[in-house]
Amino acid sequence: MSRVLKLAAAALAATLIATGAAQAAPEPVGHDFVIKDFRFRTGETLPELKIRYHTLGAPKLDAAGKVTNAVLILHGTGGSGRSFTNPLFADVLFTPGGLLDPAKYFIVMPDNIGHGDSSKPSDGLRAKFPRYDYADMVEAQHALVTSLKIDKLRLIIGTSMGCMHSFIWAETYPQGAKALMPLACQPVEIAGRNRLWRRMAIEAITSDPAWMGGDYRTQPVQGLKTAANLLILAGAAPLPLQAQLPTRAAVDDYVARELPRRIAGMDANDFIYQVDSSRTYDPSKDLEKITAPMTWVNSADDFINPPELGLAEAAITRLKTTRYVLIPATLQSRGHGTHTHAALWKDELAALLKRSE
Repeated sequence: MSRVLKLAAAALAATLIATGAAQAAPEPVGHDFVIKDFRFRTGETLPELKIRYHTLGAPKLDAAGKVTNAVLILHGTGGSGRSFTNPLFADVLFTPGGLLDPAKYFIVMPDNIGHGDSSKPSDGLRAKFPRYDYADMVEAQHALVTSLKIDKLRLIIGTSMGCMHSFIWAETYPQGAKALMPLACQPVEIAGRNRLWRRMAIEAITSDPAWMGGDYRTQPVQGLKTAANLLILAGAAPLPLQAQLPTRAAVDDYVARELPRRIAGMDANDFIYQVDSSRTYDPSKDLEKITAPMTWVNSADDFINPPELGLAEAAITRLKTTRYVLIPATLQSRGHGTHTHAALWKDELAALLKRSE
């Protein structure tokens, strides 16, 4: 049965204050892993698929020489492994004595295919880059984990797109992790409003004359502006946004500042591929294959995964080892972005680690 996570405002405030005073997390170390002749599900291949990944801590081995302390953390659409250096995440979890203290855990944070410094369309192939999907991404993650001599992960945490990857991992490699914590997604086909904003964002770019079928000379700025506007709305949370932008002037000033910042780091082909890679995702038919302990967390103010659809309530009846938590909408929650505010769900992570020992 689903359970609403009740967070007292006073307790949350105390947690946030304590978090702010904590020692900063260490800087991760970057590495490159190359997969030769990687074959995508479309049948396309790349002679070399580069996966950039970032690590904290060091592997610890048992008597049989098996790594016992590896944690895989998977980012969202448009992000990278370095997304988790955000103090709201890192300074809560990765600090000395934290739940994922690098002195105790070996933390692996890859840039997924098409993201960060891993192989992606903007490296040169542009729209000729293989049309990857989530299954390809998880296969590459598994190859990386295997290359690090990890037979079984202690934990997988996934945010947004990484949340969906967590469900694929749990079904494809049921013995691949001792525990999983997917944050901000649904284990169903991407449809309804979630698919709608993605399709609209893609078509905003492809209908811009400057796109030129993906062979643009300069970025299709008008299309990117519309896509970025949709991203802002999809990630927004109504209560904190109303408090932060209480007047028309405040909204206008925000758009004037935020929109240029958003599009400055965007590449049109990379964005299209990233958003479209969800097109084949649908773990709903194999939920019974998930046997590892899991805590699945969504938030009540998530535009992308609105709880009123009842999708989680339907799925949880089939997930016998899963605890479902819905974080209520408050001034402290951040809509879809609640997945990065670790202070809001770290107690659930602590409980998951304990019950999966």
